[in-house]
Amino acid sequence: MGLLTTAAFVSLAAWLWLTLAQGMFWRTDVRLPPRTAPAHWPSVAIVVPARDEAEVLPRSLPSLIAQDYPGEAEVILVDDGSRDGTAALALRLAREHPGLPLTVVSPGDPEPGWTGKLWALRHGIALARTAHATEPDFLLLTDADIAHEPDSLRELVCAATTAGLDLVSLMARLRVASMWERLVVPAFVYFFAQLYPFRRINRPTGRTAAAAGGCVLLRTEAAVRAGVPESIRQAVIDDVSLARAVQRSGGRIWLGLAERVDSVRPYPALKDLWRMVSRSAYAQLRHQPLLLAGTVAGLVLVYLVPPAALFAGLATGRPAAAWAGGLAWLLMAGTYLPMLRYYRQPAALAPLLPFTALLYLLMTVDSAFLHYRGRGAAWKGRTYARPSDA
Repeated sequence: MGLLTTAAFVSLAAWLWLTLAQGMFWRTDVRLPPRTAPAHWPSVAIVVPARDEAEVLPRSLPSLIAQDYPGEAEVILVDDGSRDGTAALALRLAREHPGLPLTVVSPGDPEPGWTGKLWALRHGIALARTAHATEPDFLLLTDADIAHEPDSLRELVCAATTAGLDLVSLMARLRVASMWERLVVPAFVYFFAQLYPFRRINRPTGRTAAAAGGCVLLRTEAAVRAGVPESIRQAVIDDVSLARAVQRSGGRIWLGLAERVDSVRPYPALKDLWRMVSRSAYAQLRHQPLLLAGTVAGLVLVYLVPPAALFAGLATGRPAAAWAGGLAWLLMAGTYLPMLRYYRQPAALAPLLPFTALLYLLMTVDSAFLHYRGRGAAWKGRTYARPSDA
């Protein structure tokens, strides 16, 4: 058996295992669990870290102020050193869209060892806990580019109180308008679910932990028990770190796909999506060259070998390689179809997943390259060192 045929069968075995034994990661029916309204609605503070978000704030902040929530709630926007008038715009939007009360604070530049977002969250959470006679029961941590339907907060709280959850997170539906967004964005969520299968995360005794930072409802007492955000202050991938901290401290976590929580941030060009992925991809690999090499090898074997084996096998008369490669590619495309349907994209994009995986491979390598040039984890004018160097 030649090298190509062997690689094709190994890839096929990998896809059989992923399809059948990786927590059914490819299914997109993990939505908010069954829920009922609580007898007493808990208080909630909505904390929004924002840095240079004037472009998206008019489409997101009014949706938070307009939350139809029966209990006590407020919005705290933390202006993280914006240079585009984010704070002033937020106050103007609050005047134009009456609803939940809005407070805008500016904590200044982050101290050494803190990422900007977590520094902003630290001050927003501290203000929420001290501004009133009693602490809020829950904190809704949501990004400035996330728009919520009017019942979003109510449904999140119902899910948390009904199931006794300490953290409920929804992966907001990202924008898919441009050609590159259609090609890259559904795959981004597909790859995330492959790494962190939602069903495993949601098991009461599960060890897999992850969250989606755009929308996280967190019990205040769970945040205190886990010591967040101080305990994860250096984390670039803060959502996964937050979920792990809550889980380690004994909290129950849940993650699923959103129906009516949407990201309004545009990524119209490939360079925009490239920047989104490359700024944190190497941090996901803990800045370890061996993990990078293993990831590259894995992406090649799992995503690139199947089409290569199919075409090369057909061209050179090796039916075993062609058969194994074609079946692996079919499994790959088949498991991708539910995510494409969730994003309302045509099934014709499914066979293109190997090309998208190649893009992600190059983005990951570029992320490592930027890190070693001192430009890794760069976002809106800031560059963060890896935790051991911070």
